[in-house]
Amino acid sequence: MKILISNDDGVSARGLNVLAEVLSEIGEVIVVAPDRNRSGASSSLTLDNPLRIHKTSSGYYAVAGTPADCILMAHHIVMDGELPDVVVSGINMGANLGDDVLYSGTVAAAIEGRFLGVPALAMSMASREFNHLESAAIIAKQLTLQLLNEDLGSNRILNVNVPDCPLSDINGFQVTRQGHRHRDNVIVTGTDARKNPIYWLSPPSAGRDEGQGTDFHAIEHGYVSVTPLQVDLTAYKAFDQVSKWVSELTL
Repeated sequence: MKILISNDDGVSARGLNVLAEVLSEIGEVIVVAPDRNRSGASSSLTLDNPLRIHKTSSGYYAVAGTPADCILMAHHIVMDGELPDVVVSGINMGANLGDDVLYSGTVAAAIEGRFLGVPALAMSMASREFNHLESAAIIAKQLTLQLLNEDLGSNRILNVNVPDCPLSDINGFQVTRQGHRHRDNVIVTGTDARKNPIYWLSPPSAGRDEGQGTDFHAIEHGYVSVTPLQVDLTAYKAFDQVSKWVSELTL
């Protein structure tokens, strides 16, 4: 079995290293990741510059590009057109809950793997301290094996968030839906050394929709959150409504 691993925290990230080490117990691991932190890159592709790739001393491949670039480079260049059996992205430093999935490079790498036609999952630890990375890595191994046995189909990936605690303290697994974050206070203002105004995007805000059944609720109560995501964003239930008012338009 060939397991393609990527992330958005960069090729030197601790989460990537621990994930690769544990998944190597169940298959051949191929690591292709950004050469630096590309958090928040979403599914962007590098179209205005050439992509460069080099092999690091650890045997991993570093790409001067986004997480989505990395999956394409892995397939077409590193693996010479061969497909992996599964794509695993992570372990991300920090949660990818609710709206985060729209911006997350971690989730984007998994989606790009799904575009290649292989099963994929995104792994995140709901903490930036990374005290118990091995918990998330062991869970990733379990889910990888399960995903290979029970393929979700061509349109879905798993987004997984793990509490930062010993494996024995995790209460179990919950299949969850995406919650939503508050959208206030997302810009932090300041000044540079010359007193010119500068602006920073703030860290993710607290949950707004975080009730029972959401990914936020599961993490808050010590469970692994497993959220099936569909890559097809078509709002099929809106077809009748949109068809009605489009029929009233004229050219």
